[in-house]
Amino acid sequence: MGSVGYQRHRPEQTPLYQIVERHYPAFVEHLAVAGKQLPGHVGQAFEGYLQCGRLERGFLRLRCDTCHAEHLLAFSCKRRGFCPSCGARRMADGAAWLVDEVLPERPIRQWVLSLPFPLRFLLAIHPALMGRVLGIVYRVIAGHLIRQADFTQQSARTGAVTLIQRRQWRLCGFPRQRKEAKPECRRA
Repeated sequence: MGSVGYQRHRPEQTPLYQIVERHYPAFVEHLAVAGKQLPGHVGQAFEGYLQCGRLERGFLRLRCDTCHAEHLLAFSCKRRGFCPSCGARRMADGAAWLVDEVLPERPIRQWVLSLPFPLRFLLAIHPALMGRVLGIVYRVIAGHLIRQADFTQQSARTGAVTLIQRRQWRLCGFPRQRKEAKPECRRA
């Protein structure tokens, strides 16, 4: 079996792209007739998605120094939330960075915080409150791990990586927090 090699992504051939390309302009026009418009970040996400991966929107020509083969690499939108290609790349890059650079080779425990709807809306419009909630959640989890390991606050070191899932939040205001924490404590 030979190596797979690079295959250019062709978003215009996917059903999602075809649906958005066909219906998005009419949807925006329909809103305008009704005196409404999409929130700026939503419109930018759709516009970026329609340009993402399209050679006619710009590309980089790559040439192999060894075999002299050339490939065209289309520019990407680099948007969060809506573009499946950029979202997958961002997720893979983020996971690789966490594994290679941030997290030690230790067991990891995941904690998910899902809040009642009224609090989700409150946190969506008041980011400072989100930070305070994250601090409280971290202190509770860290305290639990320290007590479970029979350490004291002064002799233990804990760490956490917080990921706020915004995919759903961007569309309907529901932030969801996720904590990754080491299930062990070590003496300082």
